[in-house]
Amino acid sequence: MTTPNTQSARTPRIFDVIAVLFVAFLLISNIAGTKITALDWGPIHLVFDGGAILFPLTYILGDVLSEVYGFARARRVIIMGFVCSILASLTFWIVQLAPVGPGYEAQESFEAVLGFVPRIVAASVCGYLIGQLVNALVLVKIRQRWGKNHLWARLIGSTLVGELFDTVIFCTVAFLGVIPGYEFLNYVITGYIYKVAVEIVLLPLTYRVIAWVRSREGLEAGEVLAA
Repeated sequence: MTTPNTQSARTPRIFDVIAVLFVAFLLISNIAGTKITALDWGPIHLVFDGGAILFPLTYILGDVLSEVYGFARARRVIIMGFVCSILASLTFWIVQLAPVGPGYEAQESFEAVLGFVPRIVAASVCGYLIGQLVNALVLVKIRQRWGKNHLWARLIGSTLVGELFDTVIFCTVAFLGVIPGYEFLNYVITGYIYKVAVEIVLLPLTYRVIAWVRSREGLEAGEVLAA
């Protein structure tokens, strides 16, 4: 029997499911991120993009990947997401340039929404790749320092650092010059606080998901499935 903090070399059972969901959430967020939304609650004015709805879940799944499957497998999935994002961007670009067929009257709408995806993807690739790798690395480093205890510190600490890199890079590349002055600063701050807050609120769920995935993989508490 392995002891907590050791690595098991068993064949993963649901790693592929976690990986597919991770990449799917990323691609959906890239498309949803083309829409900017503003909410006014009295004196509070918030500006954010549509990708903020689902994107925080990619960080939760990223935490699951790093915590259960280790940094090597997490890095592999992160790179898969990177490649799929580039492929999606190229596909939308080629389709946009393709001749319009008879009866198709939505070319302008297609270009207005998906024509902006390449810039969104460029921003996502830069922010996501750095943010996710930093998130995974910080989680693993905290684990190495403190051991299997203090899971909350690993999850929150990695989120604070990873989301900071991701949000600042993504917002700057995607919308600098598109969203004016103060609204842009509002957008960056709102996006960062929102993503971190969502992960903190969902922390009990993240605990349960990690425990469930470990149980499905036949791992003990604190055990990592070696690559």
